[in-house]
Amino acid sequence: MIPRYELKEISAIWTDEHKFKTYLKVELAILEAFEESRLVPPGTCQKIKEKATISPSRIDEIEKTVKHDVIAFTTSITENLAPDLGKYFHYGVTSSDIIDTALSLQIKESLQVIHLSLKQFLSTLLKKAEEHRTVMTIGRSHGMYAEPMGLGQKILGHFVEFARREEELQHILNTEFTAQFSGAVGNYTIVTPELEKIAATKLGLKVEPVSTQVIPRDRHAKILQWGALLGAAVERFCVELRHLHRSEVNEFEEGFSAGQKGSSIMPHKKNPIAAENLTGMARILKSHANIALENIPLWHERDISHSSAERLMLPDHFGILQYVLKRLNGTLENGIFKTENIEQRVLSQFAYLSSYYLHDLIKNTDIKREELYYFVQQAAFQTQSHSNGVPKPESFTNHLSQVLKEKGINYQPKHSTVEEIRRIYLKSVDEVFQRVRNQYPKKY
Repeated sequence: MIPRYELKEISAIWTDEHKFKTYLKVELAILEAFEESRLVPPGTCQKIKEKATISPSRIDEIEKTVKHDVIAFTTSITENLAPDLGKYFHYGVTSSDIIDTALSLQIKESLQVIHLSLKQFLSTLLKKAEEHRTVMTIGRSHGMYAEPMGLGQKILGHFVEFARREEELQHILNTEFTAQFSGAVGNYTIVTPELEKIAATKLGLKVEPVSTQVIPRDRHAKILQWGALLGAAVERFCVELRHLHRSEVNEFEEGFSAGQKGSSIMPHKKNPIAAENLTGMARILKSHANIALENIPLWHERDISHSSAERLMLPDHFGILQYVLKRLNGTLENGIFKTENIEQRVLSQFAYLSSYYLHDLIKNTDIKREELYYFVQQAAFQTQSHSNGVPKPESFTNHLSQVLKEKGINYQPKHSTVEEIRRIYLKSVDEVFQRVRNQYPKKY
Protein backbone atom coordinates (compact mmCIF):
# COMPACT_ATOMS: atom_id res chain seq x y z
CA MET A 1 0.00 0.00 0.00
CA ILE A 2 1.42 3.40 -0.95
CA PRO A 3 1.82 5.84 1.97
CA ARG A 4 -1.04 8.09 0.77
CA TYR A 5 -3.60 5.37 1.59
CA GLU A 6 -1.74 3.33 4.19
CA LEU A 7 -3.38 2.59 7.54
CA LYS A 8 -0.98 1.16 10.11
CA GLU A 9 -3.53 -1.15 11.72
CA ILE A 10 -3.53 -3.18 8.50
CA SER A 11 -0.09 -2.53 7.02
CA ALA A 12 1.55 -3.64 10.30
CA ILE A 13 0.04 -7.10 9.78
CA TRP A 14 1.73 -7.39 6.39
CA THR A 15 5.25 -6.23 7.27
CA ASP A 16 8.06 -8.75 6.87
CA GLU A 17 8.69 -8.65 10.61
CA HIS A 18 5.09 -9.54 11.48
CA LYS A 19 5.02 -12.20 8.76
CA PHE A 20 8.12 -13.89 10.17
CA LYS A 21 6.77 -13.61 13.72
CA THR A 22 3.68 -15.40 12.46
CA TYR A 23 5.89 -18.04 10.81
CA LEU A 24 7.53 -18.55 14.18
CA LYS A 25 4.16 -18.85 15.90
CA VAL A 26 3.14 -21.54 13.42
CA GLU A 27 6.45 -23.42 13.75
CA LEU A 28 6.16 -23.41 17.54
CA ALA A 29 2.56 -24.70 17.39
CA ILE A 30 3.51 -27.87 15.50
CA LEU A 31 6.66 -28.31 17.58
CA GLU A 32 4.55 -28.06 20.74
CA ALA A 33 2.23 -30.73 19.35
CA PHE A 34 5.25 -33.00 18.78
CA GLU A 35 6.44 -32.30 22.31
CA GLU A 36 3.06 -33.01 23.89
CA SER A 37 2.99 -36.31 22.01
CA ARG A 38 6.47 -37.10 23.40
CA LEU A 39 8.01 -37.26 19.94
CA VAL A 40 10.64 -34.62 20.78
CA PRO A 41 12.39 -34.07 24.12
CA PRO A 42 10.44 -32.16 26.81
CA GLY A 43 11.19 -28.44 26.98
CA THR A 44 12.28 -28.24 23.33
CA CYS A 45 9.60 -25.77 22.33
CA GLN A 46 10.17 -23.42 25.28
CA LYS A 47 13.95 -23.41 24.81
CA ILE A 48 13.61 -22.49 21.11
CA LYS A 49 11.01 -19.85 21.92
CA GLU A 50 13.36 -18.21 24.41
CA LYS A 51 16.30 -18.13 22.01
CA ALA A 52 14.51 -17.36 18.72
CA THR A 53 14.84 -13.83 17.39
CA ILE A 54 13.31 -12.36 14.25
CA SER A 55 15.70 -10.36 12.08
CA PRO A 56 14.29 -9.48 8.66
CA SER A 57 17.64 -8.06 7.59
CA ARG A 58 19.42 -11.32 8.44
CA ILE A 59 16.72 -13.32 6.65
CA ASP A 60 17.17 -11.16 3.55
CA GLU A 61 20.93 -11.68 3.72
CA ILE A 62 20.58 -15.48 3.88
CA GLU A 63 17.95 -15.51 1.12
CA LYS A 64 20.38 -13.86 -1.29
CA THR A 65 22.36 -17.10 -1.12
CA VAL A 66 19.73 -19.82 -0.66
CA LYS A 67 17.08 -18.19 -2.91
CA HIS A 68 14.31 -19.54 -0.64
CA ASP A 69 12.50 -17.36 1.89
CA VAL A 70 11.39 -20.10 4.30
CA ILE A 71 14.85 -21.72 4.35
CA ALA A 72 16.29 -18.26 5.01
CA PHE A 73 13.82 -17.83 7.88
CA THR A 74 14.52 -21.24 9.45
CA THR A 75 18.29 -20.78 9.05
CA SER A 76 18.12 -17.39 10.80
CA ILE A 77 16.52 -19.16 13.76
CA THR A 78 18.61 -22.33 13.91
CA GLU A 79 21.96 -20.60 13.50
CA ASN A 80 21.46 -19.31 17.03
CA LEU A 81 20.54 -22.69 18.48
CA ALA A 82 22.63 -25.62 19.58
CA PRO A 83 22.54 -28.47 17.02
CA ASP A 84 20.70 -30.84 19.37
CA LEU A 85 17.98 -28.21 19.76
CA GLY A 86 17.92 -26.64 16.31
CA LYS A 87 17.40 -29.99 14.57
CA TYR A 88 13.79 -30.03 15.77
CA PHE A 89 12.87 -26.64 14.34
CA HIS A 90 10.81 -27.03 11.14
CA TYR A 91 10.71 -30.76 11.92
CA GLY A 92 8.47 -32.81 9.61
CA VAL A 93 6.85 -29.88 7.78
CA THR A 94 7.26 -28.35 4.35
CA SER A 95 7.46 -24.66 3.47
CA SER A 96 3.82 -24.32 2.48
CA ASP A 97 2.70 -25.74 5.82
CA ILE A 98 4.21 -22.66 7.41
CA ILE A 99 3.47 -20.10 4.69
CA ASP A 100 -0.16 -21.02 4.13
CA THR A 101 -1.04 -21.50 7.79
CA ALA A 102 0.60 -18.16 8.62
CA LEU A 103 -1.26 -16.58 5.72
CA SER A 104 -4.55 -17.80 7.21
CA LEU A 105 -3.63 -16.05 10.44
CA GLN A 106 -2.65 -12.80 8.68
CA ILE A 107 -5.84 -12.69 6.62
CA LYS A 108 -7.98 -13.47 9.64
CA GLU A 109 -6.23 -10.80 11.69
CA SER A 110 -6.83 -8.25 8.91
CA LEU A 111 -10.49 -9.13 8.57
CA GLN A 112 -11.04 -8.81 12.32
CA VAL A 113 -9.85 -5.20 12.09
CA ILE A 114 -11.97 -4.58 8.99
CA HIS A 115 -14.99 -6.12 10.70
CA LEU A 116 -14.89 -3.44 13.40
CA SER A 117 -14.78 -0.69 10.78
CA LEU A 118 -17.65 -2.24 8.83
CA LYS A 119 -19.81 -2.36 11.96
CA GLN A 120 -18.97 1.27 12.71
CA PHE A 121 -20.02 2.30 9.20
CA LEU A 122 -23.25 0.31 9.53
CA SER A 123 -23.98 2.19 12.72
CA THR A 124 -23.48 5.52 10.95
CA LEU A 125 -25.62 4.46 7.98
CA LEU A 126 -28.48 3.37 10.22
CA LYS A 127 -28.26 6.58 12.24
CA LYS A 128 -28.47 8.69 9.07
CA ALA A 129 -31.37 6.62 7.76
CA GLU A 130 -33.29 7.13 11.01
CA GLU A 131 -32.52 10.86 11.05
CA HIS A 132 -34.05 11.26 7.57
CA ARG A 133 -36.85 8.71 7.89
CA THR A 134 -39.66 11.23 7.22
CA VAL A 135 -37.82 13.47 4.75
CA MET A 136 -39.38 13.28 1.28
CA THR A 137 -37.05 13.02 -1.69
CA ILE A 138 -37.79 12.59 -5.35
CA GLY A 139 -37.04 9.05 -6.42
CA ARG A 140 -35.38 8.62 -9.80
CA SER A 141 -35.58 5.94 -12.43
CA HIS A 142 -33.20 6.02 -15.42
CA GLY A 143 -31.90 9.27 -13.87
CA MET A 144 -35.35 10.86 -14.41
CA TYR A 145 -37.85 11.97 -11.80
CA ALA A 146 -40.10 9.05 -10.87
CA GLU A 147 -42.08 9.32 -7.62
CA PRO A 148 -41.37 10.63 -4.12
CA MET A 149 -39.92 8.33 -1.50
CA GLY A 150 -38.33 8.60 1.91
CA LEU A 151 -34.76 9.82 2.00
CA GLY A 152 -34.27 7.55 5.01
CA GLN A 153 -35.44 4.58 2.96
CA LYS A 154 -32.96 5.48 0.22
CA ILE A 155 -30.16 5.36 2.79
CA LEU A 156 -31.63 2.24 4.38
CA GLY A 157 -31.30 0.41 1.06
CA HIS A 158 -27.56 0.90 1.26
CA PHE A 159 -27.55 -0.15 4.92
CA VAL A 160 -29.04 -3.58 4.14
CA GLU A 161 -26.50 -4.17 1.37
CA PHE A 162 -23.62 -3.52 3.77
CA ALA A 163 -25.42 -5.55 6.45
CA ARG A 164 -25.42 -8.53 4.09
CA ARG A 165 -21.68 -8.12 3.67
CA GLU A 166 -21.26 -8.00 7.46
CA GLU A 167 -23.16 -11.26 7.92
CA GLU A 168 -21.03 -12.90 5.22
CA LEU A 169 -17.85 -11.63 6.86
CA GLN A 170 -18.90 -13.08 10.20
CA HIS A 171 -19.48 -16.42 8.48
CA ILE A 172 -16.04 -16.23 6.82
CA LEU A 173 -14.37 -15.51 10.15
CA ASN A 174 -16.13 -18.49 11.72
CA THR A 175 -15.59 -21.06 8.98
CA GLU A 176 -12.98 -20.28 6.33
CA PHE A 177 -9.63 -20.22 8.11
CA THR A 178 -7.64 -23.42 8.11
CA ALA A 179 -4.21 -24.75 8.95
CA GLN A 180 -2.18 -27.50 7.30
CA PHE A 181 0.79 -29.52 8.57
CA SER A 182 0.57 -32.35 6.06
CA GLY A 183 4.07 -32.21 4.61
CA ALA A 184 5.22 -32.61 1.02
CA VAL A 185 2.26 -33.13 -1.34
CA GLY A 186 0.03 -33.50 1.72
CA ASN A 187 0.99 -37.13 2.39
CA TYR A 188 1.74 -36.88 6.16
CA THR A 189 5.17 -38.53 5.87
CA ILE A 190 6.26 -37.26 9.30
CA VAL A 191 3.40 -35.25 10.85
CA THR A 192 0.18 -37.16 11.51
CA PRO A 193 -3.37 -35.85 11.17
CA GLU A 194 -3.63 -36.06 14.97
CA LEU A 195 -0.61 -33.79 15.44
CA GLU A 196 -1.95 -31.46 12.77
CA LYS A 197 -5.21 -31.07 14.65
CA ILE A 198 -3.42 -30.30 17.93
CA ALA A 199 -1.33 -27.59 16.27
CA ALA A 200 -4.29 -26.09 14.39
CA THR A 201 -6.32 -25.88 17.59
CA LYS A 202 -3.48 -24.04 19.32
CA LEU A 203 -3.60 -21.46 16.51
CA GLY A 204 -7.38 -21.10 16.62
CA LEU A 205 -7.77 -22.57 13.14
CA LYS A 206 -9.64 -25.50 11.63
CA VAL A 207 -7.76 -28.27 9.82
CA GLU A 208 -7.79 -28.14 6.03
CA PRO A 209 -9.59 -31.42 5.15
CA VAL A 210 -7.39 -32.20 2.14
CA SER A 211 -4.32 -30.07 1.56
CA THR A 212 -2.26 -30.74 -1.54
CA GLN A 213 0.88 -29.20 -0.04
CA VAL A 214 -1.02 -25.92 -0.22
CA ILE A 215 -4.29 -24.73 1.27
CA PRO A 216 -6.65 -24.62 -1.74
CA ARG A 217 -6.82 -21.14 -3.24
CA ASP A 218 -10.58 -21.15 -3.68
CA ARG A 219 -10.66 -20.22 0.02
CA HIS A 220 -8.73 -17.03 -0.70
CA ALA A 221 -10.78 -16.40 -3.83
CA LYS A 222 -13.97 -16.58 -1.78
CA ILE A 223 -12.64 -13.95 0.61
CA LEU A 224 -11.54 -11.64 -2.20
CA GLN A 225 -14.87 -12.14 -3.95
CA TRP A 226 -16.40 -10.89 -0.72
CA GLY A 227 -14.03 -7.92 -0.79
CA ALA A 228 -15.07 -7.20 -4.37
CA LEU A 229 -18.74 -7.28 -3.36
CA LEU A 230 -17.99 -4.84 -0.56
CA GLY A 231 -16.19 -2.66 -3.10
CA ALA A 232 -19.27 -2.75 -5.33
CA ALA A 233 -21.43 -1.66 -2.38
CA VAL A 234 -19.02 1.20 -1.69
CA GLU A 235 -19.09 2.25 -5.33
CA ARG A 236 -22.89 2.13 -5.55
CA PHE A 237 -23.21 4.37 -2.49
CA CYS A 238 -20.51 6.77 -3.68
CA VAL A 239 -22.06 7.08 -7.15
CA GLU A 240 -25.34 8.08 -5.45
CA LEU A 241 -23.55 10.69 -3.33
CA ARG A 242 -21.77 12.04 -6.41
CA HIS A 243 -25.05 12.40 -8.30
CA LEU A 244 -26.69 14.19 -5.37
CA HIS A 245 -23.61 16.44 -5.11
CA ARG A 246 -23.94 17.83 -8.66
CA SER A 247 -24.60 21.57 -8.93
CA GLU A 248 -27.97 21.15 -10.64
CA VAL A 249 -29.08 18.60 -8.02
CA ASN A 250 -27.51 20.11 -4.88
CA GLU A 251 -29.00 17.60 -2.42
CA PHE A 252 -25.82 16.42 -0.69
CA GLU A 253 -22.49 18.03 0.05
CA GLU A 254 -19.30 16.50 1.40
CA GLY A 255 -17.78 18.22 4.39
CA PHE A 256 -15.44 21.10 3.51
CA SER A 257 -12.82 21.87 6.15
CA ALA A 258 -11.31 25.26 7.01
CA GLY A 259 -8.57 26.10 4.53
CA GLN A 260 -9.63 23.44 2.03
CA LYS A 261 -9.58 24.36 -1.66
CA GLY A 262 -11.67 22.72 -4.34
CA SER A 263 -9.79 23.82 -7.45
CA SER A 264 -6.41 25.25 -8.37
CA ILE A 265 -8.10 27.93 -10.49
CA MET A 266 -11.81 28.10 -9.52
CA PRO A 267 -12.26 29.29 -5.93
CA HIS A 268 -16.00 28.54 -5.92
CA LYS A 269 -15.56 24.77 -6.30
CA LYS A 270 -16.54 22.16 -3.72
CA ASN A 271 -16.00 18.76 -5.28
CA PRO A 272 -17.11 15.26 -4.14
CA ILE A 273 -13.49 14.22 -3.85
CA ALA A 274 -13.96 11.51 -1.22
CA ALA A 275 -16.72 9.76 -3.15
CA GLU A 276 -14.66 9.94 -6.34
CA ASN A 277 -11.58 8.61 -4.56
CA LEU A 278 -13.55 5.72 -3.09
CA THR A 279 -15.09 4.90 -6.47
CA GLY A 280 -11.58 4.39 -7.83
CA MET A 281 -10.58 2.30 -4.82
CA ALA A 282 -13.61 0.07 -5.37
CA ARG A 283 -12.41 -0.66 -8.89
CA ILE A 284 -9.11 -1.96 -7.51
CA LEU A 285 -10.91 -4.21 -5.02
CA LYS A 286 -13.01 -5.69 -7.81
CA SER A 287 -9.93 -6.31 -9.97
CA HIS A 288 -8.40 -8.46 -7.21
CA ALA A 289 -11.29 -10.92 -7.43
CA ASN A 290 -10.22 -12.00 -10.92
CA ILE A 291 -6.59 -12.47 -9.87
CA ALA A 292 -7.72 -14.64 -6.97
CA LEU A 293 -9.79 -16.79 -9.32
CA GLU A 294 -6.78 -17.27 -11.60
CA ASN A 295 -4.72 -18.37 -8.58
CA ILE A 296 -6.96 -21.40 -7.99
CA PRO A 297 -5.67 -23.80 -10.69
CA LEU A 298 -2.12 -24.83 -9.78
CA TRP A 299 0.01 -27.50 -11.46
CA HIS A 300 -0.67 -30.91 -9.94
CA GLU A 301 -0.40 -30.72 -6.14
CA ARG A 302 1.41 -27.40 -6.02
CA ASP A 303 3.31 -24.68 -7.82
CA ILE A 304 4.03 -21.09 -6.79
CA SER A 305 2.40 -19.17 -9.64
CA HIS A 306 0.00 -17.76 -7.05
CA SER A 307 2.72 -16.56 -4.70
CA SER A 308 3.93 -13.39 -6.41
CA ALA A 309 0.38 -12.22 -7.08
CA GLU A 310 -0.58 -12.75 -3.43
CA ARG A 311 2.46 -10.88 -2.10
CA LEU A 312 1.32 -7.80 -4.00
CA MET A 313 -2.43 -8.22 -3.86
CA LEU A 314 -3.30 -9.30 -0.33
CA PRO A 315 -1.72 -6.44 1.63
CA ASP A 316 -3.28 -3.95 -0.79
CA HIS A 317 -6.68 -5.63 -0.74
CA PHE A 318 -7.10 -5.60 3.02
CA GLY A 319 -5.48 -2.19 3.34
CA ILE A 320 -7.92 -0.76 0.80
CA LEU A 321 -10.91 -2.39 2.52
CA GLN A 322 -9.97 -0.71 5.80
CA TYR A 323 -9.26 2.60 4.06
CA VAL A 324 -12.55 2.76 2.17
CA LEU A 325 -14.65 1.88 5.21
CA LYS A 326 -13.01 4.48 7.41
CA ARG A 327 -13.07 7.22 4.78
CA LEU A 328 -16.64 6.44 3.75
CA ASN A 329 -17.72 6.56 7.38
CA GLY A 330 -16.09 9.98 7.81
CA THR A 331 -17.63 11.21 4.56
CA LEU A 332 -21.11 10.24 5.71
CA GLU A 333 -20.66 11.59 9.22
CA ASN A 334 -19.41 14.97 7.98
CA GLY A 335 -21.59 15.23 4.87
CA ILE A 336 -24.76 17.29 4.67
CA PHE A 337 -28.06 16.15 3.20
CA LYS A 338 -29.70 19.42 2.16
CA THR A 339 -33.19 18.53 3.31
CA GLU A 340 -34.73 21.89 2.38
CA ASN A 341 -33.58 21.51 -1.23
CA ILE A 342 -34.55 17.84 -1.23
CA GLU A 343 -38.13 18.41 -0.11
CA GLN A 344 -38.60 21.54 -2.22
CA ARG A 345 -37.82 19.51 -5.32
CA VAL A 346 -40.67 17.16 -4.40
CA LEU A 347 -43.05 20.09 -3.90
CA SER A 348 -42.02 22.02 -7.02
CA GLN A 349 -44.23 20.00 -9.36
CA PHE A 350 -46.72 17.19 -9.00
CA ALA A 351 -46.48 15.45 -12.37
CA TYR A 352 -45.26 12.37 -10.51
CA LEU A 353 -48.86 12.01 -9.27
CA SER A 354 -49.62 10.51 -12.69
CA SER A 355 -49.44 6.96 -11.31
CA TYR A 356 -51.64 7.85 -8.35
CA TYR A 357 -54.31 9.48 -10.54
CA LEU A 358 -54.08 6.71 -13.14
CA HIS A 359 -54.97 4.12 -10.53
CA ASP A 360 -57.68 6.36 -9.07
CA LEU A 361 -59.21 6.69 -12.53
CA ILE A 362 -59.03 2.94 -13.08
CA LYS A 363 -60.89 2.46 -9.82
CA ASN A 364 -63.54 5.13 -10.44
CA THR A 365 -64.26 4.85 -14.18
CA ASP A 366 -65.13 2.08 -16.64
CA ILE A 367 -62.64 3.21 -19.28
CA LYS A 368 -59.85 0.92 -20.49
CA ARG A 369 -56.56 1.24 -18.65
CA GLU A 370 -54.67 1.88 -21.92
CA GLU A 371 -56.87 4.89 -22.73
CA LEU A 372 -56.61 6.30 -19.23
CA TYR A 373 -52.83 5.89 -19.36
CA TYR A 374 -52.72 7.97 -22.54
CA PHE A 375 -54.89 10.73 -21.04
CA VAL A 376 -52.75 11.02 -17.92
CA GLN A 377 -49.56 10.89 -19.98
CA GLN A 378 -50.86 13.71 -22.19
CA ALA A 379 -51.48 15.89 -19.13
CA ALA A 380 -48.03 15.11 -17.72
CA PHE A 381 -46.29 15.99 -21.01
CA GLN A 382 -48.30 19.21 -21.30
CA THR A 383 -47.20 20.15 -17.79
CA GLN A 384 -43.58 19.66 -18.71
CA SER A 385 -43.80 21.52 -22.04
CA HIS A 386 -45.50 24.57 -20.48
CA SER A 387 -43.41 24.78 -17.35
CA ASN A 388 -40.24 26.44 -18.68
CA GLY A 389 -38.40 24.15 -16.28
CA VAL A 390 -40.22 25.45 -13.18
CA PRO A 391 -43.70 23.86 -13.09
CA LYS A 392 -46.21 25.13 -10.57
CA PRO A 393 -47.61 22.53 -8.16
CA GLU A 394 -51.14 22.88 -9.50
CA SER A 395 -50.12 22.71 -13.18
CA PHE A 396 -50.44 18.96 -13.52
CA THR A 397 -53.89 18.67 -11.97
CA ASN A 398 -55.10 21.62 -14.08
CA HIS A 399 -53.86 19.98 -17.27
CA LEU A 400 -55.32 16.63 -16.25
CA SER A 401 -58.69 18.22 -15.53
CA GLN A 402 -58.68 19.84 -18.97
CA VAL A 403 -57.72 16.63 -20.79
CA LEU A 404 -60.38 14.60 -18.99
CA LYS A 405 -63.01 17.28 -19.62
CA GLU A 406 -62.20 17.21 -23.34
CA LYS A 407 -62.64 13.41 -23.31
CA GLY A 408 -66.00 13.72 -21.57
CA ILE A 409 -64.81 12.04 -18.38
CA ASN A 410 -66.47 13.24 -15.21
CA TYR A 411 -63.54 13.22 -12.85
CA GLN A 412 -62.06 16.14 -10.97
CA PRO A 413 -58.53 15.58 -9.60
CA LYS A 414 -57.99 17.56 -6.45
CA HIS A 415 -54.85 19.52 -5.69
CA SER A 416 -52.84 17.39 -3.24
CA THR A 417 -51.52 19.06 -0.11
CA VAL A 418 -48.07 18.41 1.32
CA GLU A 419 -49.66 16.22 4.00
CA GLU A 420 -51.46 14.16 1.37
CA ILE A 421 -48.24 13.75 -0.60
CA ARG A 422 -46.57 12.41 2.54
CA ARG A 423 -49.47 10.10 3.21
CA ILE A 424 -49.43 8.67 -0.30
CA TYR A 425 -45.69 8.11 -0.66
CA LEU A 426 -44.38 7.62 2.88
CA LYS A 427 -47.16 5.48 4.31
CA SER A 428 -45.06 2.29 4.33
CA VAL A 429 -41.76 3.77 5.50
CA ASP A 430 -42.18 2.75 9.15
CA GLU A 431 -43.08 -0.79 8.13
CA VAL A 432 -39.97 -1.04 5.92
CA PHE A 433 -37.75 0.22 8.74
CA GLN A 434 -39.27 -2.28 11.16
CA ARG A 435 -38.77 -5.11 8.68
CA VAL A 436 -35.09 -4.22 8.39
CA ARG A 437 -34.79 -4.01 12.17
CA ASN A 438 -36.33 -7.47 12.47
CA GLN A 439 -34.02 -8.95 9.86
CA TYR A 440 -30.88 -7.24 11.17
CA PRO A 441 -31.49 -6.99 14.93
CA LYS A 442 -27.84 -6.37 15.78
CA LYS A 443 -27.07 -3.00 17.32
CA TYR A 444 -24.35 -1.63 15.07
